[in-house]
Amino acid sequence: MEGAWRPDRASGLARLAEFAPRAGNAYAERRNFDFGPADRSNVSGLSPYLRHRLILEDEALSAALAAHGPEAAGKFVEEVFWRSYYKGWMERRPAIWRAYRVELDRQLARFERNPGLFAAYEAAVSGRAGIEGFDDWARELKETGWLHNHARMWFASIWIFTLRLPWVLGADFFLRHLMDGDPASNTLGWRWVAGLHTQGKTYLARAENIETYTAGRFRPAGLAAAAEAPPASALPATAPPPRGERFGGGRYGLLLHGEDCSPESLAPPYPPAALLGLSAVDGRSPLPAGLRARAFAEGALRDALARASARFGVEAERGEDRLWPAALIDWARRHDLHFIVTARPAIGPAAAHLDAAEPEMEAAGVRLIRLMRPHDEVAWPHADRGFFAMRRQIPSMLVSLGLA
Repeated sequence: MEGAWRPDRASGLARLAEFAPRAGNAYAERRNFDFGPADRSNVSGLSPYLRHRLILEDEALSAALAAHGPEAAGKFVEEVFWRSYYKGWMERRPAIWRAYRVELDRQLARFERNPGLFAAYEAAVSGRAGIEGFDDWARELKETGWLHNHARMWFASIWIFTLRLPWVLGADFFLRHLMDGDPASNTLGWRWVAGLHTQGKTYLARAENIETYTAGRFRPAGLAAAAEAPPASALPATAPPPRGERFGGGRYGLLLHGEDCSPESLAPPYPPAALLGLSAVDGRSPLPAGLRARAFAEGALRDALARASARFGVEAERGEDRLWPAALIDWARRHDLHFIVTARPAIGPAAAHLDAAEPEMEAAGVRLIRLMRPHDEVAWPHADRGFFAMRRQIPSMLVSLGLA
């Protein structure tokens, strides 16, 4: 991992600078090919950095647009907004994430009662399912912490429709091991393959498609010939888009939680009185996080704390992740903080930790301020229907963000 994806902002910016000249027509024409872990020249590889906001979406958009203009860079621009769409869509339907976690717990509990299910699951995640390509991707994911987007779709389809395994167990496997594991993109991507996101529309992996887009590396046999959509069910009502809070001033501490590792562009105009880092990587799943995913998340947080400490002249502290509410209260009291300022995380473990901690913080006289990035404020209101409705708004969103 260290050689391919170093978890720091400098490496993310270097990767972005290297990719930007290829972010135009060449990317649009070749991005769907999975040439294998030895050749990723056709994709950006920026997703772990964007996921942890070591680099910001607007920085990636700006670099691509500067190099190619809006037409040639259009496909890459869309891919950046796909991530924003998924985040905004689930942010406005938080019941989706809660239902996923409840169903995951239910399926994990089945392992003790159903040895056959556990054996099939273990074979799949260990790369022993006996399916060409699928087994290779399972091993690649655990070894590298990353998969090509096309391979993620094929893998999910084979998991659901050929192996007949519960989709939530596959989504959990991805979320635990992907360096760019994101609750929204991952959960909704698996739901889309399964026919739950766009109801009635499933994604079926086909051997000839895999052979074409892996440049002949794989042509698996025995794949499901059909992908039956589940019975239609009502989606949760769409909530209004969230709004960021404003910080009017006062003695504050800056909390970094690993969801946003660019504190230099987040903090209020005067330095914090204290600086704390807490990770939420263990909150991704009841099962342990993968080594690569954990290493990247922890490295990104360390890098953010070091940069923030140097920028603000404040010693950084690293709290115990399992003690989120208690760690925040203790930190606030020791530093006589009136406010804790942090980046507003989207739906997921960090947001759940903050929600759980806030009542105790308020009782202790400490107010939590969640600052929202302009990118999210602009994009999330358009995540109320399908992505293609949002895509029509990309030109106006770029103007709102000062990128066009």
